[in-house]
Amino acid sequence: TSCSMPASRFCSSHQQSVYPTTVLTSHQPVDMANPITVTIHRPVDMANPITLTIHRPVDMANPITLTSHQPVDMANPITVTSHQPVDMANPITVTSHQPVDMANPITVTSHQPVDMANPITMTSHRPVDMANPITLTRMTYRIEEYLVCSPLSPLFQAVENLCSYKVSPTLYKQLRQVCEDHVQAQIHQFREYPLHCVLSFLKRMNRCWQDHCRQTIMIRSIFLFLDRTYVLQNSLLPSIWDTGLELFRNHIVSDGAVQKRTVDGILEQIERERNGETVDRSLLRSLLGMLSDLQVYKESFEERFLMETDRLYAAEGQRLMQERDVPEYLHHVARRLEEENDRVISYLDQSTQKPLISNVEKQLLGEHMTAILQKGLSILLDGNRVMELALLYQLFSKVKGGLPTLLQHWRDYIKSFGGEIVGTPEKDKDMVQDLLDFKDKMDNVAQGCFNRNESFINAMKEAFEAFINNRPNKPAELIAKYVDCKLRAGNKEATEEEMERILDKIMIIFRFIHGKDVFEAFYKKDLAKRLLVGKSASVDAEKSMLSKLKHECGAAFTSKLEGMFKDMELSKDVMIQFKQYTQNQSEPSQLELTVNILTMGYWPSYTPMEVHLPPEMVKLQEVFKLFYLGKHSGRKLQWQPTLGHAVLKTEFKEGKKELQVSLFQTLVLLMFNEGEEFSVEEIKSATGIEEGELRRTLQSLACGKARVLNKSPRGKDIEDGDRFNFNNDFRHKLFRIKINQIQMKETVEEQVSTTERVFQDRQYQIDAAVVRIMKMRKTLGHNLLVSELYNQLKFPVKPGDLKKRIESLIDRDYMERDKESPNQYHYVA
Repeated sequence: TSCSMPASRFCSSHQQSVYPTTVLTSHQPVDMANPITVTIHRPVDMANPITLTIHRPVDMANPITLTSHQPVDMANPITVTSHQPVDMANPITVTSHQPVDMANPITVTSHQPVDMANPITMTSHRPVDMANPITLTRMTYRIEEYLVCSPLSPLFQAVENLCSYKVSPTLYKQLRQVCEDHVQAQIHQFREYPLHCVLSFLKRMNRCWQDHCRQTIMIRSIFLFLDRTYVLQNSLLPSIWDTGLELFRNHIVSDGAVQKRTVDGILEQIERERNGETVDRSLLRSLLGMLSDLQVYKESFEERFLMETDRLYAAEGQRLMQERDVPEYLHHVARRLEEENDRVISYLDQSTQKPLISNVEKQLLGEHMTAILQKGLSILLDGNRVMELALLYQLFSKVKGGLPTLLQHWRDYIKSFGGEIVGTPEKDKDMVQDLLDFKDKMDNVAQGCFNRNESFINAMKEAFEAFINNRPNKPAELIAKYVDCKLRAGNKEATEEEMERILDKIMIIFRFIHGKDVFEAFYKKDLAKRLLVGKSASVDAEKSMLSKLKHECGAAFTSKLEGMFKDMELSKDVMIQFKQYTQNQSEPSQLELTVNILTMGYWPSYTPMEVHLPPEMVKLQEVFKLFYLGKHSGRKLQWQPTLGHAVLKTEFKEGKKELQVSLFQTLVLLMFNEGEEFSVEEIKSATGIEEGELRRTLQSLACGKARVLNKSPRGKDIEDGDRFNFNNDFRHKLFRIKINQIQMKETVEEQVSTTERVFQDRQYQIDAAVVRIMKMRKTLGHNLLVSELYNQLKFPVKPGDLKKRIESLIDRDYMERDKESPNQYHYVA
């Protein structure tokens, strides 16, 4: 005997069972040549299990076979229990052809010896649904007993007999008519139901649906023979189960008023839940499952549901954008998306998820992308709100056009914020440190919040390059000064690792600069001071920076800088030889002289300055000149006192001190060996020091922290007529005292001079590039020539500047215009 039951999604472990308990009991010996087969084609509601009980020993030569073709939830294992003695020669066999969740195993329990000669076999041919367990024990399925003892058995037999007498068509037709009449009678209860009772209406609809399913299953069980023979052989006829679904759809759910009230009620419950109220999710799951089983889910519910979702979130987005700040709004959007995903899992059809989430994202994000970014991106970035920035990126990545819009605002923010750093002269002192801090901050955002997106990293680099070069030359100059500050002795970065890290960060900013020649000019001048005055913190750090510049800009960029280091090394060797030379003199000097021999092409240009040195110094210089030119004939020495320095031994009332001072300070202090008091004019006449340099020198000696001279009248500035005398009462805790801070500061004139020198060098480079190109091409149009120049020149240049240099070369007969075409140039050999 075969009993088959259809599957349907409404019969799940979350609902009340619609399947009656079927009991199959055998009190007689069974003829095993024709085994009883129990086949289950649907999920089983375990609240009312099917139970198969065997009260007698079984002939195992012909085993009873239990076959399941449905998924089984292994959280509650299938259990086969035997309470009778069995022949152990033929084991009970449980065979599974699918992967099984072993966390909840299939359990076979035997309380008696089993006759294993003819095994009882359980075979599963499909994956198992672990969520809704089927428990199979000898006391669970009572199908055999039910069919034997219940009044359905003769009904089933009667159907089989009628089919045998060739009346299957009439039987099928009359069965459909009876079912149709019954379903039609149900519609009135819904049409007449009070309009205000929405929830009770939905519950009645659900109860009617559950009853209809239960009844259809019972009818199908009775007419199973008809369903498996006549209906199966006629492909145009729907099965009894499908007929039941069709009748309920046509006469109940497809009724316009009933369908509208049902869908309206479901939508009302969903809206209540969205507003924070608690609703019966199992009821919604059952009703939406009904619409899905009846194949009216999309046209009757989903379209209206999505429209209502659009309406709700469109209004909510407009309202909350006005009421809430951006961080709070972003968290609200994330929470709404999570809630809608949870609804799909709980009771909506899976096919609704994609359009539903897309609609929510569009109304809450897509319609407000620009407003969100204009209102809140700068707040999030200024406050370094990394969590909200990560959430912003995550949300915008889901919306069409979201990331490109975020990218553009990100780029604009960097340009705006960086432009303020670079474009405010009052902040020049902190510009480079602010740039480094800002770059670190933006790097952290790109790496940690924007998922290392290459587009955002490249946009950041483009923005930095744009705003840094909006103010030509000054950033390059200040970066060179910043490097000088870090490489100079006395800086706070003590360890090599810290220094390397700082230099690496500086090089990142350096890459953005177009006018690298400006950086080179100021860097070279500061490097010269560090090398000549011995102010470099670390030779290794100096060479590391030089190596980084060489790697970034090429060997030509650093060739002169490397030459400066070579000069310093060679000077050390020369001074060793000079010391040996002076020791062999008949009258060695009481002064110690150290000379640095500098190759003029490598070092910055210094304005020649003639000063009046003491006779002892002049004599020693002549000795060195005689020594050096004797070894290197043909060379020319030019003394440069600007960067000279000395150590003076001085006696005060407190005791002897050593003063580490510049050459200019030395000349001024030595005058007080010859007199007690001097005026500014007298000092200038005696030393020959240029007036501006002299004023800075006197200021360092009389107005600084170490005041070895007294100034009259008192004041911070040096004025005409001021007089100076030696401060014999000077006190200081150190024995060797440095008095060169003011003298070492770069003057405005020096900055202007360095910048002008760079511009002059650029003109020479432009002229050389034009001549080089024209010599190779012979004839070239203006636009092509300008394009070639842009490719060759390594610094920014304006078209007007190029035009001026071309005109200058035409005037100097390096090239000429074409007589017929003024925009055409010819090279003049």
